[in-house]
Amino acid sequence: MKGFAESEGEVCPDCKAGPGRENACLGVGTPYQMWHTPHCPQWTIMQIEWEAGSRRIKEQDAWAKEIFPAAHERLRQAAAAMPGTPAQPFIDALTELVQAQADTTGFVGLHQWVEILERHFPPVLPDPDHTTE
Repeated sequence: MKGFAESEGEVCPDCKAGPGRENACLGVGTPYQMWHTPHCPQWTIMQIEWEAGSRRIKEQDAWAKEIFPAAHERLRQAAAAMPGTPAQPFIDALTELVQAQADTTGFVGLHQWVEILERHFPPVLPDPDHTTE
């Protein structure tokens, strides 16, 4: 066992790298892969872009965590100002979904969405006695 992948993959147009212990193999999609030397310009650009993307995501998350409580409060106030409207089920469902998001550090899972939506928009069950039109 050599400790690195030995398949050829695509040849980088910049560094012309192939399988090797010192080279990086980037899988870009099945079965596409490309090898790069540690000093390959293309590899360096990809790493810079990954780091910049990661930094942007962290900045967006920090911004959202700072702004979310105030936006959530504005939603609650707006919902409280519209009691008894025909849109009440929508208002209640949205308010509950936003609260569920506030209660988690990640994403509200699909099962939570379904539970909330089922509560506010229950399915219309068939009338076995055909008493309603």
